[in-house]
Amino acid sequence: MRVLAGDIGGTKTLLQIADCETGVCRGVREQRFDSGLHDDLSSILREFLKQERKQTIEAVCFGVAGPIKETAAGQSVKVTNLPWSIHGQDLKREFEFPRVRLINDFQAVGYGIEALGAEDLVVLQPGEPVEHGPRAVIGAGTGLGQGILIWNRDHYEPVATEGGHANFAPVNELQIELTRYLLKTAGRTSWELVLSGHGLAQLYDFLKARGGTPESPAVAKAVQADDPAAAITQAALERHDPLANQALDLFVDIYGAQAGNLALTAGATGGVYIAGGIAPKIISRLTDGRFMQAFLNKGRMKPYVAAIPVRVVTRLEAGLTGAIRAATRLM
Repeated sequence: MRVLAGDIGGTKTLLQIADCETGVCRGVREQRFDSGLHDDLSSILREFLKQERKQTIEAVCFGVAGPIKETAAGQSVKVTNLPWSIHGQDLKREFEFPRVRLINDFQAVGYGIEALGAEDLVVLQPGEPVEHGPRAVIGAGTGLGQGILIWNRDHYEPVATEGGHANFAPVNELQIELTRYLLKTAGRTSWELVLSGHGLAQLYDFLKARGGTPESPAVAKAVQADDPAAAITQAALERHDPLANQALDLFVDIYGAQAGNLALTAGATGGVYIAGGIAPKIISRLTDGRFMQAFLNKGRMKPYVAAIPVRVVTRLEAGLTGAIRAATRLM
C-alpha cells in the first residue's frame, strides 16, 4: 500500500510518500516545507502532490502540533503555533484521499519510538526498565510536546497530552524569580514558555534583565539578526559566552526537572524519551550530568526515578516515521 504521512509543526512541515508491505515501509519521496511561508496545509499538499496520482495513495496520516478535536463531522485541529486550521474531511474531499487520520504530533513521535534503533538514541540513564511498563515522551522545539505510551496487546499505543501548557513549577530561588518575571511579562506561567525555542530566548532575557552578567555585543547583535534561540545556543556551545551559558544551563535544569515530573506522572517504568528538535543540538549539555541531576531531584521518589531509563531521541524524523506507521493502521 502507498501512504502519505506528514509531521506538521510551527516551524516545519515534513511530508513523505512511502510504500508499505507486511510492516515494512520504504520511503518514495520526502520534502520539507517552511510552515510559516504557507497559508495552510492544503497549499503545501498541492505543491507536494503535483507529480503524484492521488488515486495511488491509499491512506493518509498527519501528526499535527495541536490538540485533535473529534466530532460527528470528523477530525479537526488548530495548529498551536500557526494560524492554521486543518479539517480531515476537507482534505479527504479536496484531494480525494480514501482515508485520512489526524493525530497529535507527539502521538506520532510515540508511534515512531518503536521503530527506533540503538543508533537513534543516546542513553542518559540505563535504568531498570519494566517490561511493557508505561513510557513517556517529551520534546522541546517550537513548542513543548508531551505524550504517554501504554502497552496494548502487542504494541505501545501513544496517548496525546497538552501537558506542555501546564503551569511551570520553580524548584529554587532563581526559578522563583523567573516565575515572577513570567507573571510580569507574560501574565502567566507554563512549561512551554520556558522549554521551547522561544522559551530559551525568554530565559536569556530574564537573566539579562536580572543583571550581574553583561550581554556581549556580538551575541546581542546575533540575537537581533537571527533566530534568537539558535544564536544563544551557538554562543553557549561554541563561544562559551557567560550569559548564553547561564541561559542554556537554566534551560537544561528546567528540562530535566519537567522530564522527571512527567516520569512520575505517567509512572514511566518503561522509560522516558527526550525528543524534539532542540535536544540533538544540545546533546553535549544533556549528557554532562546536569539534566539528570535535575531529573533525579525528587526527594523520597529519587530511587523510583533512578530506575527509569532515560534516552535522547536523535532521529529528527521520528514523528514522520510514526505518522507513516499510524497511516498503515488505517488499512
